[in-house]
Amino acid sequence: MNLKMLHSYLLTKKGTTEETPFGPAVLVFKVMGKMFALIARQESPLRITLKGDPDLALTLRHQYQAVQPGYHMSKKHWNTITLNGTVPEEVILAMIDDSYRLVVKSLKKSDRRRLEDEKGLQ
Repeated sequence: MNLKMLHSYLLTKKGTTEETPFGPAVLVFKVMGKMFALIARQESPLRITLKGDPDLALTLRHQYQAVQPGYHMSKKHWNTITLNGTVPEEVILAMIDDSYRLVVKSLKKSDRRRLEDEKGLQ
């Protein structure tokens, strides 16, 4: 999985914006102003940080060496995945989907309604 593929997939999520609040080396993807993904785009191999259910986050860390506690994030709720080919693409995409859903679920009811009304949810 490369940067172009990740970037394209993340932007398919409804209401997603891309920002660089930490400088040009880190792409931050938000839904309704809330972060759900970060890409360390100048790292080789690439790294992506995603929000996750705490129990699932631990399971993934045990299952894949490339999945580690979130770098500079809450270790309970965030995982950083090194994209070195050891985590299957479908698992990474599912982790992105879960991160997006968790963040949307945590939005204020009015923001969720606005997101659904404007664009629908994936």
